[in-house]
Amino acid sequence: MATEQPHAVLPTPDVDTARVGAGTEAPSPGSDFVRHTNKRDTRKLIRDYGILGIFVVLFAVLSFAAPNFLTAQNLLNVLNSNAYIGIVACGTTLVMIGGNFDLSVGTTYALAGILGAWLTVNIDSPIAGLIVAVLVVGVGIGLTNAVLVNVVRIHSFLATLATSLVLSGIALAITDGFQISIPADKEAAFTWIGQGASLFGIPNPVTVFVVVAAVLAFVLARTRFGRYIYAAGGNPEAARLSGIRVGWIITATLVVGGLCAALAGIIGASLAGAGQANPGGTQSLPLDAIAAVVIGGTSIKGGEGALWRTVIGVLFIALINNAFNLIGVDSAYLPTTTGLLIIVAVAANSFIVDRRSAKA
Repeated sequence: MATEQPHAVLPTPDVDTARVGAGTEAPSPGSDFVRHTNKRDTRKLIRDYGILGIFVVLFAVLSFAAPNFLTAQNLLNVLNSNAYIGIVACGTTLVMIGGNFDLSVGTTYALAGILGAWLTVNIDSPIAGLIVAVLVVGVGIGLTNAVLVNVVRIHSFLATLATSLVLSGIALAITDGFQISIPADKEAAFTWIGQGASLFGIPNPVTVFVVVAAVLAFVLARTRFGRYIYAAGGNPEAARLSGIRVGWIITATLVVGGLCAALAGIIGASLAGAGQANPGGTQSLPLDAIAAVVIGGTSIKGGEGALWRTVIGVLFIALINNAFNLIGVDSAYLPTTTGLLIIVAVAANSFIVDRRSAKA
């Protein structure tokens, strides 16, 4: 006698896929506040909102302890100087929730700036050149990584590491180690996105960061594509059995990650006023982005996370960096502090997930 086969149910954002069994309706985001009061849900709330509480405490402490911290100019400077990391981290969030890594964002950042500067020099419209650079570099590198992961079957960590090394050499070959300077008649148009300000005096990089974060947060939380990303990262095999084209989801997330890195690269080149093979922060950019995502509570195993928590993670690291400068703490201790924060974030997430799985 034939037995009925269980059917997979797609998890919703921030839902532990281990708890969504066959034939079980996945709870909607925020349902822990309404329908559950047990300890498992309390731990989940701590995992999901703990970083926000810590951020608020840190902000309050710095407001009293650090001179000139709580000023509009300082806070804008903090946002502006970390906007490019935030943009990259937003794309990295989608990649990691989908179960992958992208270590090529640093060279994507550099190549976009180089191509944007080259096009600005060689075509009449600098704005068009910058847009083309974002699309060509972001989509091109994203698709290359997707082919290596989906077709060649190389793990994303190794695939994107190899891509990063190859592209780094290409960037040096193109520029021969020199900057691509912008002619004086095109400099204003080229530098506008990185150095200009929009309404209310908000720097353009901050505005771009806010828009990118808002759009991708909506995509993750409110669209079918977002639900598919969680499903593909949480349990790829169950997602395939449910009819999700996991390979296409991986491709899409890697392309989005590439576009975010390329957009950040254009902003960085615009801020510097030139295209460079090794702009400041390129080498550490992948790790900085991953650090912000992990501190924000996104699981390195995939399937769990939220973009608003990544934004908090970016701001959390930015505030610590700013505090070091204002209080006068040696910046040599900053990497150590960031590393300890990552250890605590990953350990806390693993502890909560393991306890929930054991009692499920």
